[in-house]
Amino acid sequence: MSENKKGFITRALHAEFPKDDAYNALHMPVYDGVAYEFDTAEDIADTFAGKKFAHAYSRTSNPTVEYFEKKLKAVTNAHGVIALASGMAAISNVLMSLVEQGGNVVASNHLFGHSYALLKRTLPSLGIEVRFADMTNVEAIESVSDDKTRVYFFESITNPQLEIVDLDVLSQLARKKNIVVVCDSTITPSYVFDSKKFGVDVEVMSTTKFISGGAAAFGGVVLDNATYDYSNLPALKMWSDKFGKDALVARIRKEIFRHLGGTMTAHTAHFMNLGLDIMPLRIDRCIENCLDLGQFFSQHQRIISYNYPGIEGSKGYELAKKQFNGKPGAVMTFDLESKEACFKFYNRLKVMRKATNLNDNKTLIIHPESTIYAEFSEREKADMGVRPTMMRLSVGIEEVEDLIADFTQALEN
Repeated sequence: MSENKKGFITRALHAEFPKDDAYNALHMPVYDGVAYEFDTAEDIADTFAGKKFAHAYSRTSNPTVEYFEKKLKAVTNAHGVIALASGMAAISNVLMSLVEQGGNVVASNHLFGHSYALLKRTLPSLGIEVRFADMTNVEAIESVSDDKTRVYFFESITNPQLEIVDLDVLSQLARKKNIVVVCDSTITPSYVFDSKKFGVDVEVMSTTKFISGGAAAFGGVVLDNATYDYSNLPALKMWSDKFGKDALVARIRKEIFRHLGGTMTAHTAHFMNLGLDIMPLRIDRCIENCLDLGQFFSQHQRIISYNYPGIEGSKGYELAKKQFNGKPGAVMTFDLESKEACFKFYNRLKVMRKATNLNDNKTLIIHPESTIYAEFSEREKADMGVRPTMMRLSVGIEEVEDLIADFTQALEN
């Protein structure tokens, strides 16, 4: 049986070590070492010159982190993988590597708050223009694209709006205009989403979420599908001449994150390795709970509205079936009658945890308008679809009967 035909969990569990372990350990050991010795002057010179790959210093590469990257390649079939310190590090490193000063990014107007702030405030201060558009409207995207547009950036499912982009339509436009398609797939990791199949060139995600398993550590990852010719980008032309299809990963590893210090630690990679092995089991349980909670929401008079693309009839349901195998993550939203009702409900919860983050094993709930988006103006919140009546729910793996009981008591008058 070919590797590609084996199941996700089988490929994750049996990914080979980059080198044989001296003690035949079944799990990749945690390499906490900082520096690595070379046999000859020629070996270390070739490594620093990029003629061969070897670990020299753990801020640039580390054996435990390398194994995590190799496991992700095994389960995603990505051409290149690089692990970083956080999801935000993955996003910023990719955009800073792809776009030069004077170039621009066209980004979704519905993004996670910190991603939006990076594009709205930080990148423009570095000379990178960002134009926001409705990424479900191809005419709106095309109207703000020009010959300086280098990247289309969006989330596979927006957080917390739960909006889904039609990737076939977007990727066709990107190909016509020779623009890189970059997708934040945090809510829909590789077990449910084959990004390359739908025209995504580069995938970024926060491994803190589904991959880590129980929010044991935070990290990020860049998956390069090698479907874009980087010689077309001013920011990567020199790197493409030297490294070909590896240009993006090479620039990140050898320049951007090496200089800015966005390295994933060995201990973090260890947690990610363990979490990746059983991620599909957790995702399936979370999705079952989402569907049961959706049934509960539909029958409770105090729930004004709710949204989960995995429920038939919900906005985005057909695209979720097509693009994510009908498994669109484990984030739901629902609205109560007022912001005051949301706070009262929130304060009465006993089982669900009042915390930020997504895709923990525990069910987490937050009021986005007063927390994640607190720094934005009322106009900006409205433009991003963040309502004062909306709660965001990240559904975990508890018994759903306990979650429903907690909802029931917290919704009491």
